[in-house]
Amino acid sequence: MNDNGKIFSIRNYPSPNPHIRLDEITYWSQGLRVKGLLARPKAAGTYEALLYLRGGLQSIGMVRPARIAQFAMQGFVVFAPYYRGNRGGEGKDEFAGDDRYDAINGIEVLKQFIQVDKVNLYGFSRGGLMVLWTAILRDDIKSLVTWAGVSDATATYWERVDMRRGLKRIVGGTPNKVPENYDDRTPLLEIEKLQTPVLIIHGTEDQHVDIEHAYKLEQYLKKEGKSVETWFSSGLKHHYPPNLNRDTVKNLCDWMKRQESKKSGQN
Repeated sequence: MNDNGKIFSIRNYPSPNPHIRLDEITYWSQGLRVKGLLARPKAAGTYEALLYLRGGLQSIGMVRPARIAQFAMQGFVVFAPYYRGNRGGEGKDEFAGDDRYDAINGIEVLKQFIQVDKVNLYGFSRGGLMVLWTAILRDDIKSLVTWAGVSDATATYWERVDMRRGLKRIVGGTPNKVPENYDDRTPLLEIEKLQTPVLIIHGTEDQHVDIEHAYKLEQYLKKEGKSVETWFSSGLKHHYPPNLNRDTVKNLCDWMKRQESKKSGQN
């Protein structure tokens, strides 16, 4: 029996925003109980679905309630998986290994709270790998935004000296020793299977995820004739200043909503 995406438990979670309800969801993914945070506007209305894929590794870059509430305020029901092995979830974080299925099955969770055919994807940093894999492996994706996103797992190993020990342990060695394990985590190599419009957001001075990840992703998408738009910001780092960050969230949410009208206009 396939229990993927089936909800094991729901508990109300303190919300930083009086207009947004938060719940922590425990759900099944490949036989593991994995956790995530759901944010939805309290007011009745017509909303879209958003799968929010966090960055970081293990406890670094954990889902922040205020952040997903910010997206929910833009008119989305948002689900943000913590990924396996985090916050009491079973299994272990695999940096876009089998934990990509926690994202893929997170869509089934989302669809139990909002009736939609297609879901929008947003990924930040390491979440870039997760959104790309989710869009490659599912066909019910409406739009995809990757912000300061990783697109090449091998490059991350060489760029992030501080993460090398963790990556070696998780992935099974260095890219020189187990190149196939890094290739297996790199969605660029299967980008031809992606069928959704992509928006790439990146600061040119990002010291955590080099902008080369964004350039390379754009190049691969264009080569395959995919729909891609880029918002590159000169001089900006991994985290944008608060005002600009807020504006960018609003603009990217508007971009997501427009993708549908564009498609329905063509029908």
